[in-house]
Amino acid sequence: MNASRSTVWYAMVVLFAINTLNFFDRQILGAVGEPIRKEFGLSDASLGLLGTAFTLLYAFVGLPLGRLSDKLGRKSILSAGVFAWSLFTAASGVAQNFWQIFALRLGVGVGEASCAPAATSLIGDLFPANWRAKALSIFMLGLPVGVALSFAVSGTIAKQYGWRTAFLVAGLPGILCAIAVLFVREPERGSVETHSVGSRVRSGSPYINVLRSPTMIWIILSGAVHNFNMYAIAAFITPFLMRYHELDIQQANFVSMIVYGVMGAPGLLIGGFLGDWAIKRRKNGRMLVGTVAIFFSVPTVYLALGVPKGSTVIFLLLMGLASALMYFYYSTVYSTIQDITEPASRGTAMAMYFFAMYVLGASLGPYGTGLLSDFFTKRAAGLSGVADTTLAGLEIFRAEGLHTAMYVIPILGILLTLILVAGSRTVGREIDSMEAWMKGSND
Repeated sequence: MNASRSTVWYAMVVLFAINTLNFFDRQILGAVGEPIRKEFGLSDASLGLLGTAFTLLYAFVGLPLGRLSDKLGRKSILSAGVFAWSLFTAASGVAQNFWQIFALRLGVGVGEASCAPAATSLIGDLFPANWRAKALSIFMLGLPVGVALSFAVSGTIAKQYGWRTAFLVAGLPGILCAIAVLFVREPERGSVETHSVGSRVRSGSPYINVLRSPTMIWIILSGAVHNFNMYAIAAFITPFLMRYHELDIQQANFVSMIVYGVMGAPGLLIGGFLGDWAIKRRKNGRMLVGTVAIFFSVPTVYLALGVPKGSTVIFLLLMGLASALMYFYYSTVYSTIQDITEPASRGTAMAMYFFAMYVLGASLGPYGTGLLSDFFTKRAAGLSGVADTTLAGLEIFRAEGLHTAMYVIPILGILLTLILVAGSRTVGREIDSMEAWMKGSND
């Protein structure tokens, strides 16, 4: 590391805090979705659409922000983004109808789109390749920590003071982070590579260069499938626990906190350390670690969904293990993107990955699962001979409908495993090619 250790780790702490807030604010809707659905009279598809609003704009705005983070000061982009999404999060607490909160979630998406491209680009220039998966796993710890805190804090506040207060409280810490990131020292691009390349890029469009990579194509496809699953879980695990296992909003959010938040931390850390260990032995080691973890998560999710009503401890253990395995993906795949992309285009590569991941995956996860839930809810009502298809008339069938819909997660997990296997077969050659290019640029 060319910068001092204290400078590097101050930056790491601030970036971790920003990512924690990123996922805290993003997850509030999943934590308090049930009272919002009931107050505004929404279907599950409409509830999922609120998540889609965020992710679609996040994806489209992320592309230009990714290019900006390859050209301009990354800490300034981060500071402005954190400040903006915090204001929109707080304002969500005063929304009076579905379309108002829909519009405000669009604003949150614009602000949060600054986080991943700028932050991961900074980390790529703060830490050398042999530390990159561990550094990114620490940064990505903000995901489970933020999600866990959001479930616990937002669920508790919603039970005591209502869902609106949960949004208002969430917006406050972002102001401090927006200031703290301005004191991060901006590293030179490519400064920690074995062969320094500075801001030099390969000829041609950076977007075309990224898409020429077979591994990036497989990674982009994997991101779409993986985040369909992860965002489906994020949006509906608390409603599922409230309906199917009959927990109150605070109890359901505490279980969700452990399953989707706390258990993600060991998944990220173990995934990062195993990824760095594996790549020393095989060029495709990181991808193989992620592939094996996803493979074992499939039967674990299936068994968790099959747990009888009320057996929340068994559900927690099985779904928590599945969640930990699914979090391996972030440490191993994100660091692989850094490995196969030249330093001056890493922000662009991450923005393109996030664009496809959110448009094709995360935006469809909540909405698609919501549509499936509504379909199976109506089917259950029809099989029971109920003619009342209004929201009120269908309410008693919503537990069964959502339970059936969530089996889409292990089904897509099988597809994700096959995509990661394909990516692991091409990544070794591309790492060799990138190392040769960086060496050649220094000759």
